[in-house]
Amino acid sequence: MGAASESRAVAEAVARRSYGKLVALLASRHRDIAGAEDALADAFAAALTDWPAKGVPANPEGWLMTVARRKWIDASRRQQSAEGASDHLRLVAEERASAEAQDAEIADERLSLMFACAHPSIDPALRAPLILQTLLGFDAAAIGSAFLVSPKAMGQRLVRAKRKIRDAGIPFERPEGAELPARLDAVLEAIYTTYAEGWSDPSGADPHRRELTEEAIWLGRLVASLLPDEPEALGLLSLMLHAQARRAARLDDAGEYVPLSEQDPSAWDAALLDEAEALLSRASERPGTGRYQLEAAVQSAHAVRRKSGRSDWAAIAALYDALLAMTGSPVVAVNRAIALAELEGPAAGLEALDAVAADPRLATYQPYWAARAELLFRAGESGSAREAYGRAIGLEADTAVRRYLERRRAALD
Repeated sequence: MGAASESRAVAEAVARRSYGKLVALLASRHRDIAGAEDALADAFAAALTDWPAKGVPANPEGWLMTVARRKWIDASRRQQSAEGASDHLRLVAEERASAEAQDAEIADERLSLMFACAHPSIDPALRAPLILQTLLGFDAAAIGSAFLVSPKAMGQRLVRAKRKIRDAGIPFERPEGAELPARLDAVLEAIYTTYAEGWSDPSGADPHRRELTEEAIWLGRLVASLLPDEPEALGLLSLMLHAQARRAARLDDAGEYVPLSEQDPSAWDAALLDEAEALLSRASERPGTGRYQLEAAVQSAHAVRRKSGRSDWAAIAALYDALLAMTGSPVVAVNRAIALAELEGPAAGLEALDAVAADPRLATYQPYWAARAELLFRAGESGSAREAYGRAIGLEADTAVRRYLERRRAALD
């Protein structure tokens, strides 16, 4: 690799590693995420020109921050307004201070930026996309594809959200005291939503969704490292790692879907599972038990199959009881019914499903119909099972999962 190619590779690596850190620091000073992104984009463009010619600077992050501030100064000078003049003077002062201490460690404001993106005044549906763009540099097209929104609409919504953060003066800071749990939950929910969007593509056909799982875990690691004593941050990371450890086992060598109950535990990633168990253990040593810890504990009770040969269904059912009492979620109710069926037989599981069947949210929830079909199959109710499989197949977008459901339906014959 030539010197120019090596410099370009370093620039791209710094962009991947430091993008969110630099945007967060720039935006936290001026409450302007869009301005920070524009200035940093110009700085990275300058690096791709300057570094191959002059060599990579000793402190790439410091170099980028200094150039980004200068780019912002130029932009504020062009605004030709009182507000722009005020920003210009402040930026000049900061740029001088930065130039004097370019080798100093750059402060990490990423957690503060996440709290700003997950502020209660930001639309909950935009919190995860906003974090993906500001912390990881995802473009609107990639985010829109993953969240089933057109790139144009997603771009417009993100612009409005950033403007709201700037105009409303939403603080870039970690909340303290009684305010922290709710705000932290919003951050964790955004990260979990990101992971769930990626996980919903079992066949791995969508590259944007594949990236989401990896980036959500990266964000989870970041929050857990910045808030090492928060049990729910540890619980969420444990939950995602438990799931990620089984990702490769979801498809067989022929590309056919394999449900959890039929997966070969030897195909699971042992290192990820060990890390997930250690995180869950750390979380359990701290006061308070939340949703993510309970969900991670459910996954842990499934993971014991790699040693015992069988999931701990009694523990799983008890954990789902606790989760249902905590959340009232119909999704939890469906999973609880599956656990009851393993413990007490398909009739018990069907009874639990019947108890929540009137919930309108389940009418288009594929796992409800797939679970119902399977339990009816096991109970010998072929006609009803066939109908439920038809509903599940019609609601499933992933081709590998759809083929699996079709094979199960065909087995009724």
